[in-house]
Amino acid sequence: MSGLGLLAAGANVIMQLARPAVGYGVYESKVETGRLDRHPVKRTRTTLTYLAVASLATEDEKKHYRRAVNGAHKYVRSDENSAVEYNAFDPELQLWVAACLYRGFEDVYKALYGDLDPATQDAFYQRSSSFGTTLQMRRDMWPVDRDAFEEYWNENLNKVSIDDTIREHLYGIASATFTPKLLHPLVGPLNRFLTTGFLPQSFRDEMRLPWSERRQRGFDRSMRVAAAVNRVTPKVVRMFPYNFYLWDLRRRIVKGIPLV
Repeated sequence: MSGLGLLAAGANVIMQLARPAVGYGVYESKVETGRLDRHPVKRTRTTLTYLAVASLATEDEKKHYRRAVNGAHKYVRSDENSAVEYNAFDPELQLWVAACLYRGFEDVYKALYGDLDPATQDAFYQRSSSFGTTLQMRRDMWPVDRDAFEEYWNENLNKVSIDDTIREHLYGIASATFTPKLLHPLVGPLNRFLTTGFLPQSFRDEMRLPWSERRQRGFDRSMRVAAAVNRVTPKVVRMFPYNFYLWDLRRRIVKGIPLV
């Protein structure tokens, strides 16, 4: 795992929330401290810790974090006033989120390291099931191989739909409006550029985010620079902040500090 993968974080959030049940589950969430737009530091910590746990933690540590996340997720369910029906414990929605995470990590890896050989990519794909099984997704729900995954992915693109309400919410994430206002003029356009660059075209269309060949060339140049920096960065630095959040999780478990 490379911390430079966070360059694609905004794009991955958009991909996940492009499914209406996921988008409204997050947008209408009653878990106040879990909202990125209101508590960006805490939300970032819990999300990055989850990724570190799913990818690097022991099975016992995953159980600890599953219980903690479940405690928050039990409040994330639709009611009679909700725009769509949703439930954070729905394993089908967790499969979609896990699929987006796998696709995002795959895209970032290729941008930083180039194409994987088939055997390595198969192994990476199978390990990525933990993005869902760390919660309620059953292992047998994960498409059996990469060909089956592509079939699942293409079929589920038909379920992607971003309305005006969720689009406005996601545009704020793409523009990094959760950062301090002083940074908005610099961080906003840069984050929106990187987010749009990592989005597949169908998601760009749903978000109404413009793109062009010129912007694609600029994005490709940026990724070549990032890859060059990544190659000469020591592993312990490359893995930051995931290694830090895994350390923090273990510290919290030992000291009895809430995990989310």
